[in-house]
Amino acid sequence: MCAATRFPCVDVISEAVEALRIGRAYGRRIETPVQQAGRFAGFEGVGFHVILRGHGWLISEELPPLAVGPGDIALAPYGAPHGFATEPVPLATLPLATMGPQRPPDGPVDMEFICGAYRLDDGGTVHPYLRSLPAVVTVTPDGRLAALVEVLAAEMDTPRTGTEVTRPAVVDLMLIHVLRLWNERAPEPSWPALADPGIAAALRSIHESPQEQWTVAELSRAAGLSRTAFTRRFTTLVGTPPMTYLISRRLTRGAQLLRESDAPLSAVARRVGYASEFAFAGAFRREFGMAPGRFRRALHAPDGR
Repeated sequence: MCAATRFPCVDVISEAVEALRIGRAYGRRIETPVQQAGRFAGFEGVGFHVILRGHGWLISEELPPLAVGPGDIALAPYGAPHGFATEPVPLATLPLATMGPQRPPDGPVDMEFICGAYRLDDGGTVHPYLRSLPAVVTVTPDGRLAALVEVLAAEMDTPRTGTEVTRPAVVDLMLIHVLRLWNERAPEPSWPALADPGIAAALRSIHESPQEQWTVAELSRAAGLSRTAFTRRFTTLVGTPPMTYLISRRLTRGAQLLRESDAPLSAVARRVGYASEFAFAGAFRREFGMAPGRFRRALHAPDGR
């Protein structure tokens, strides 16, 4: 039984957060009059806001406005456009929020929150599990999550030596705990693919051994379905065909290895199921828009480029 999801399968929360680590973690504290909080543009990645002070409405394009107040955490699981307002209004009517560092406002503020995000600006995609969630969700922290909020707030207030390492780690933990709470409190499994025993078995095979030369026929046998029924059900529940999902999983793992190790490209290629460095590089370029070597160099550049 997967504790994070309450039924047998891969640890999908860990898989989803690991896929985000090929991006860059960002965070900042915002102090603003609530009427000026504004709208956050959509992006490829995941973002969250921790409300420290003030009350308002979390606005999105797809859902009714959600009331938020001190202690609440708002999550945009796949970077959908969203914003904050003093009252329920259409998202398009809100001014675009200023991104990046900014000076505190000169006048009084009645809303204060911390923003955290993983942005996949250099390629990659958000895991299908995160895309299966609502455009925005809110949770009220338990004790552990409240403690993490204090740590994150301290990192935002007084950046010190090691912040480039600690900030992604705290963002990781925040995301994991928010998703755990969402899953534990949801009346139904949040990703339908995990509730289907056959598709769950196929996903488990892919995630445990992405380097294996899986075929649709082999995965359908693991699922106990015919090829046609398996492909149709997998595509419907996961949101992408089986081979597309497998390739994405391999390349995401490859990107993680490029980031976390100095292994030669040929070794990385073999570890994720490619017979040659050339084949891996071609697939990687199609997925991330750049060659693996350039991707690795960009990760270590000061500005991420």
